[in-house]
Amino acid sequence: MIYNFLFSSEPRDTKSSVLLLIARIIFGSLLLYHGIQKLGSFSELSSSFPDPLGLGNQLSLSLVIFGELVCSLGFIFGLLYRLTMIPMIFTMGIAFFVFHRQDPFVIKELSFNYLLVYLIMYITGPGKYTIDRFLFLKKK
Repeated sequence: MIYNFLFSSEPRDTKSSVLLLIARIIFGSLLLYHGIQKLGSFSELSSSFPDPLGLGNQLSLSLVIFGELVCSLGFIFGLLYRLTMIPMIFTMGIAFFVFHRQDPFVIKELSFNYLLVYLIMYITGPGKYTIDRFLFLKKK
């Protein structure tokens, strides 16, 4: 059951798989860019980064960087696809529902859009062009 959850084996046609790959590249790269920016400014951000869960500023920043940088790469390449999406969805959920809860929608709109796209992509699955497919799925 866990294997089927992590490594979706449902067949996809070529057109939908190509569209899913393009969506993974675009939306993964957008979030990856945010992670690279945060990593490059780690020392400046670490003392003032929001800590909505009470974990500490540095740990909160490190977890966000992990979700935006490392998990985005897994998302783009389709490596442990659904597993890597969990931190991405969680990060965007915290940004939208906790960190930006008092802000007007125009400010929290970006995190909301990312959250919706990642939830849809999580449910839809990665398509057939993934590293997971080549590494873990049995050839039929």
